[in-house]
This record gives sequence, C-alpha cells and structure tokens, in this order.
Amino acid sequence: ESVWDVIGMECSWYCGGGNYAIKASSALSNAEGNTYVAKNANDLSYQTAWVEGKEDEGVGEYLEYSFKNNSPRITQIIISNGYVKTEAVWRNNNRVKKLKLYVNGKPYGILQLADSWDDQVFEVGTLGRNKNGTDLILRFEILEVYKGDNHNDTAISEIYFDGIDVH
Repeated sequence: ESVWDVIGMECSWYCGGGNYAIKASSALSNAEGNTYVAKNANDLSYQTAWVEGKEDEGVGEYLEYSFKNNSPRITQIIISNGYVKTEAVWRNNNRVKKLKLYVNGKPYGILQLADSWDDQVFEVGTLGRNKNGTDLILRFEILEVYKGDNHNDTAISEIYFDGIDVH
C-alpha cells in the first residue's frame, strides 16, 4: 500500500473482477523514463497517466475497457482527470473537459468533467452482464479539453470502477 494507490489493500469492487483489457487509440511516446500507455489509466496508481499521442490536443482519441460478461456490474465510473502526479505536471498538461461514453459500441452519454485535481464520480446506472452473453466494452472518447500551461498533450491518470455483485 502506498500514498500513490487509488485503492488501498482493503477489499473493493476489484476483488470480484474488473476489466481484462484496455486499449487506446494512441499514446504519447516514452520520455525521460516515463511511459504513457493505456494501461497507466488502469493501474490504480496516481503516479502514472495515459497521454494521447496526437499532434493536437487529442480530440477524438479514446480509451477502451473490456470486461468479461460475468464480471461484477458497474454503477460508478471514477476519473482522475489529467496527470495528477504533481500539481505542476497537472497544470502543464491538458485535462479532459468532455468525454463521450460508449457502451458496447453505442453512444451512452457525455461525461462533463470539472477542471479539478480531485477524483470525479459518475453514476451511470447498471452496466454489464449483457443478456446476449457478450462482454461489456466501455469506450471513453475525448470531445473537449481544458488547455495545459505548457504542453498540448491530454492526460488521464485513472479511470476506474465501482459497482455491485461483490461480497
């Protein structure tokens, strides 16, 4: 357990499952020993972040999470917006203002994020356990950003989940 951990050692929704894959449309190249790959937005650590890899601010870029159909259902999506490693790093990089959420390839809603270093919780109904037996796929597409002070790269430190169907 570390101060960088999003979730401590106690039992959580992740005890009953969680996503089995995460992918991104792009990722910023490694720099100064840091990586910015998709899995950073799902490693439950505030020390890392996914950073999109387009030349502009990343509108249209996305993260996609895959869950087995028998995974616990999701009722909350929690987002650590921007690169929250330090306040200076957070301010220097773009943060997401609006994310379009797709559920199994269909538009589900727009998540309006505050320009805040704090985690933001979104109640999303109950997602998962598809009647047709297919896996749950959640895609988060960047629609709009808050501009950073020094870099035109958009970062997300974490997208994690809470829900039901665990002890």
